[in-house]
Amino acid sequence: MVVANLRWLAGYRHPRYRGASGLQAALVEAFTVPQPLFDGVAAVGDPLQVFPVVYHALWSGRLAAGLDEPLHGRSPVWVPGEGGPGRGSGAGTGMLGGE
Repeated sequence: MVVANLRWLAGYRHPRYRGASGLQAALVEAFTVPQPLFDGVAAVGDPLQVFPVVYHALWSGRLAAGLDEPLHGRSPVWVPGEGGPGRGSGAGTGMLGGE
């Protein structure tokens, strides 16, 4: 499952998905307390604009999620080092050189 999730996130590795700095800051704020992916995205803004930035942040390690289960709307997402669940093999993918 980790490989499938990484393949999905790799599609968002290009810097064009980084988003504006204000959007990045809003994501960090939204996910400082771990919460489901959909809830955090909805709290930040338009899902069509926010999801690509979240996926890029997951790829680059700015956000983290448990990648050993299918990534879906109820998947917990958090800011690494902010007390996230630390669920197995998905605590961020930044070590992949994602930017």
